[in-house]
Amino acid sequence: MTNSGYRLHGSGVHHPLGGGRRTALRSVAIILARYQLRKLKRLYSEFDHDMMLPMLLGEIALYNIGVLENGADPRFDPVGDAFIGPECALRPCNAYSIAAATGLPRETVRRKIGRLVELGWIERSDNGQLCVSRKTLEHFGHILQSRDLPELLEIAERVRVLVERPAERTG
Repeated sequence: MTNSGYRLHGSGVHHPLGGGRRTALRSVAIILARYQLRKLKRLYSEFDHDMMLPMLLGEIALYNIGVLENGADPRFDPVGDAFIGPECALRPCNAYSIAAATGLPRETVRRKIGRLVELGWIERSDNGQLCVSRKTLEHFGHILQSRDLPELLEIAERVRVLVERPAERTG
């Protein structure tokens, strides 16, 4: 047995998973790659052909909505209740924290944030605090519910069937 968990047997290397399981995992990888590619193409179109914009917007949004993970009122509606500006109900962040989270140069992040502000996707307070805009919450909340979430749930079901099928045959 090697350190990677593969067994050496004779002259060949055998994978620890059975052949049916390997085939299922290969199919899962292809399904997920197709989903990711479709998603990247959509983002490319939605963000003026600049792939850094959705990445930065995503980091800002995830930082902002972190307040919801930590015991916020479950009745809090991030679209209706978020006050954008110096008293943002979401957890604001700044360009420095986003640069640190992404590993991108601060100047690049600062410039791209400027573009996100121009597009109306984020709001920047006078002290440089960043919050996603109501426009962003409404737009992506709608897309998540109408297109992305149902597509992801359908893919999850297909993956579940593929992964369980070999187990049923062998188990």
